[in-house]
Amino acid sequence: GINHHSAPLAIREQVCFSTSHLPLALARLSGTCAVREAAILSTCNRTELYCCGESAESLTNWLAGYHRLDHRQLQPYLYALPQAQAVRHAFRVASGLDSMVLGEPQILGQMKQAMRAAEEAGTLGTNLHKLFQRAFAVAKEVRSHTAIGRNVVSMAAASVHLALRLFESLQSRNILFIGAGDMIELCAAHFAAQNPARMTIANRSAEQGDSLAKRYGACAIRLDELAIHLPQQDIVVSCTASPHPILCRGLVEQTARARAYQPMLMVDLAVPRDIEAEASEIDRISLYTVDDLASIVNDGHQSRQKAVEEAEAIIAARTSGFLRWLEGRRNVPLIRALRE
Repeated sequence: GINHHSAPLAIREQVCFSTSHLPLALARLSGTCAVREAAILSTCNRTELYCCGESAESLTNWLAGYHRLDHRQLQPYLYALPQAQAVRHAFRVASGLDSMVLGEPQILGQMKQAMRAAEEAGTLGTNLHKLFQRAFAVAKEVRSHTAIGRNVVSMAAASVHLALRLFESLQSRNILFIGAGDMIELCAAHFAAQNPARMTIANRSAEQGDSLAKRYGACAIRLDELAIHLPQQDIVVSCTASPHPILCRGLVEQTARARAYQPMLMVDLAVPRDIEAEASEIDRISLYTVDDLASIVNDGHQSRQKAVEEAEAIIAARTSGFLRWLEGRRNVPLIRALRE
C-alpha cells in the first residue's frame, strides 16, 4: 500500500484507481500475479492491495506497471505488511485509526465498496471475505466502546475554518462546490451552517447536482459553465473523480483578473487533484489540498489519545482471534485426512 503517512499527494495521485476501473484492475491483478484472492482499496488518502498468495515484490511491480510508473520511483513510498500486521492494519483502517481525520467514519463505507467490487469481480475469496467482515465488526465495536468517533474534526470542518480565517464572516460570500459526492455534500452542510450569500453546485450529472442543490438551497450548474460562474465566487471547494484537472492555471488566472485580484479561497479535496497546483502561484489565490488541511485536522487529535489506546487494545485482541481462525483453516486438510 501507499498512504498519506508514507507518500506526498503528488505520488498518491499517480496510483489511485477510479471506481469504474476497479473491475478491470482486479481482473488484471488476479491474472497477472496469479493471486488467489484480491481486493483494492483506493481513496483520497490511500491505495492498498489486499491479496492472498503472492509476494510483495510482484505486487509492487504490478502496481507500478498498471500505472505506467518505474517501480524504483514508487518503492520508497510503499509499505508491505505480512499476515499478522496486514490483519491489524485492516482493522485499524476500518476503525478510522489510520485516517488523516482520526476516527472519521467515511473510510468504512469505502472499504465496503472495495469488498463489493472484489466480490463482483470474482476475486474475493473466503479469507478476504472474512477479513473484511471482521474489520467491519471491529470498527463497530471500537465506535461503540470508545470515544474515537466523537467530536471528529473533518476535512469539511477544516475547510470552513480556512474560509473563516481568510474572510472572517461568510454571510456575504459566494461559494462554489465542484462535484456532488459524499465529501461535497458534507462540505455543503458545514458551509450552509455559516449562512453564506449564495451556494452553487457544479456537477457533470445534472440530476445529481440538482438533487444536492435543492437540499441546501443552492443553485446547480453544469461543469461546462464553470468559466462563466467562477468570477462571482469567493470560495471554491472541489472533489470529483476526474482523472484530469478541472480547473487549469489559465482558467484560474483569467478568473483572478476578472475579480480584480480580490482574495479567493480554493480547496481541492480530490485525488488526483482537480485544480492545477500552479494556480497557487497566482496573486490573491489561496489554494489548499488534502495534505494542507491535515495540519488543521491534527490539532484535535491529542484530546482523543485515551480513546485511541482503548481502540488499539480492542484491535489487538480481535487480530489475535482472526489469526487463530486462519490457523484453524490451515488445519482443515489435516483433520479431513485423519477422518478419512
